[in-house]
Amino acid sequence: MYKQLLRPIFFSFDPEKIHHFTFSLVKFTSKIPGFKSIYRSLYVIENPKLERNVLGLTFKNPVGLAAGFDKNAVLYNELANFGFGFIEIGTVTPKAQEGNPKKRLFRLKDDRGIINRMGFNNEGLQAAIVQLKKNKGKLIIGGNIGKNTQTKPEDYTKDYLECFNALHPYVDYFVLNVSCPNVGSHAKLNDKDYLEELIGAVQKANGTFATQKSIVLKIAPDLNNAQLDEIIELVKDTNLDGVIASNTSMDRSGLKASPERLESIGNGGLSGQPVKDKSTAVIKYLSEKSNKAFPIIGVGGVHSAKDALEKIDAGADLVQIYTGFIYEGPSLVKQINKAILNRG
Repeated sequence: MYKQLLRPIFFSFDPEKIHHFTFSLVKFTSKIPGFKSIYRSLYVIENPKLERNVLGLTFKNPVGLAAGFDKNAVLYNELANFGFGFIEIGTVTPKAQEGNPKKRLFRLKDDRGIINRMGFNNEGLQAAIVQLKKNKGKLIIGGNIGKNTQTKPEDYTKDYLECFNALHPYVDYFVLNVSCPNVGSHAKLNDKDYLEELIGAVQKANGTFATQKSIVLKIAPDLNNAQLDEIIELVKDTNLDGVIASNTSMDRSGLKASPERLESIGNGGLSGQPVKDKSTAVIKYLSEKSNKAFPIIGVGGVHSAKDALEKIDAGADLVQIYTGFIYEGPSLVKQINKAILNRG
């Protein structure tokens, strides 16, 4: 029903406006008696064979919603009824910020992709905490954290620590987002020496809590093998808990969209089907070269059960969807979980 009826209607409107509308729609319908049960009966599969023990946590199933969809943690309780095993909120920054000027979200329908340059738009740390206090404990919540755009390079670590310390009681694992292409002055975040400093500072803060939370790094899909070798070395040297592969891409090669269309859109991170193979290749390289030394969460271009299984076969312990959720609808989560079960 989604692809035949709802998607054509949704796709006739501005992507960012319809995103907010669908949030309101899910919120509203979830309050109608019986609708939660309807959603769960349509989309949720509960089977012990789907459980995964990763990052010191037990996930009901290995299919999650990537960061960027529920930035401000306002819909995770309702989204739990669509079959996800975990949801990642954020990216959260210490202070609220508008992000980049609109228009900043674009569909590439022929490519089944999206280009965005949102720029970490979010309502800030305290607003996220208010929402996370409403957690009904239905599923695992990840906290994706970043720096404010206006923060000076010497204060980057301070921003991450502020988010980490404040969110620690409310999320189950953390993601250090250092690879988003849509936030200015990010060069320092790609420097290996600085990453060692940042990870070390966050791990030190983690040690001050009675219960430590796993910390993973989200990396770009555009890294070459030498850079991926550095990531493997970084994970080993810092005892990082895992990696998310991957974020959005700056590469525009092989797209069906015309050069004129791409030029009119301008810069931004590309997600969806066009990054599928690149993301899977990164997962495979990290997994094989490290001899599966650390958990990998695979994300990028998962639009079908087959796509998800490819990432799992490449070495991903868990998978996340985002653009695929928008293009294929909520049934995608169930399709992936069914395919995993059918494998035995």
